[in-house]
Parts: sequence; C-alpha cells; structure tokens
Amino acid sequence: MDNHMAITPEEAASARADADLLHSAEEIAALLDTMAAEITTVLGDKNPLVLCVMTGGVIFTGHLLTRLDFPLEQDYLHATRYRGKTSGSKTITWLHKPDTPLQGRHVLLLDDILDEGYTLREIAHWCHEQDAASVKVAVLADKQHDRRVEGIKRDFSAIELVDRYVFGFGMDYKEYWRNANGIYAIKGL
Repeated sequence: MDNHMAITPEEAASARADADLLHSAEEIAALLDTMAAEITTVLGDKNPLVLCVMTGGVIFTGHLLTRLDFPLEQDYLHATRYRGKTSGSKTITWLHKPDTPLQGRHVLLLDDILDEGYTLREIAHWCHEQDAASVKVAVLADKQHDRRVEGIKRDFSAIELVDRYVFGFGMDYKEYWRNANGIYAIKGL
C-alpha cells in the first residue's frame, strides 16, 4: 500500500456501501444545467478564463464546461491544504499555477466544494494579485455551516449541502470515490 493512502480499497468499498446517497447523478445534471445558465448570463460575453481547481474540481469542471456554450479559455491550478487527510492546515501548498496569464482576464474558479474556504480564499486572493479583471467562484456544492472563513464567498453553486462528510462527483473520501456518480455522505459523519 502507498504511504499516502489512509485506508484500503476494501475499506473504501465498505464506506461507499454504507453511505447515504444525498444527490443522484440525474439531480446533479439538472442542477448543473441551471448553474450553467446563470454563469452564461454573467460571463457569456466576457471571454473568461476558466480555472479548474485540481484535484477535486476536475469532474465538476468536465460536466460544467460541456454546458457553457460560449467562447472561453481553460487552464488549471493545483493548490491543497489537505494532502489526503480529512482535515487540513490553514495554509495552502501550490502544486501548479496556471500557465495562462490572468492580467485583465475575467477568471472563473471551479472547485468541488466550498467548505471552510481556506483554499479557495487563498486562490482567489492570488488571482486578484495577478491583476485579474474579476474573479468569480463556482462550486458544485456549498456546505452549510458557521465555520466559513472571512473573505470568501461563492458566486455560483449547484447544491447546498448539509454539514456532513460528503464524497463523490470530485469530492473524496480519504482519496477514494471522487469517481462516485452522485454525492454521498458517510454515516455518522
């Protein structure tokens, strides 16, 4: 087993089997259609630079981009504070910054979830430091709780989630199940 894996594949399979399905793939698809229409209204004529926040944002980004029927450019960034753990530090580690210059661009950040917001706040702040014309944040899920840090908000979200440990559609359970086609919650968490 690799050192970064906190659980075995069998433990991951058991967690999925016991989890509660919160949102099906069909529900998510319908909500993404609505979200894409909202984004099109705001950014459809702005030639935005869409930045996927890796790794969690990749599945959400893929599904959302096919619904945005206007000219845009795409790049990615990779910043993390979790590194495979279920909770993280308050500082982020940059693994990759976008190759596309942000100066004067309308940037749309795409990520899987807005939870406490440390990572997205630092990424958005960095985008502003690069002289982006505007920075919008779109997340698949906005977790509802009172632990959100100051200085970050989402501009677009498809789903408001209860405050549980969720996975699927890009969100992971101890580095597994980003590929789950739906949003699940671990029982008891």
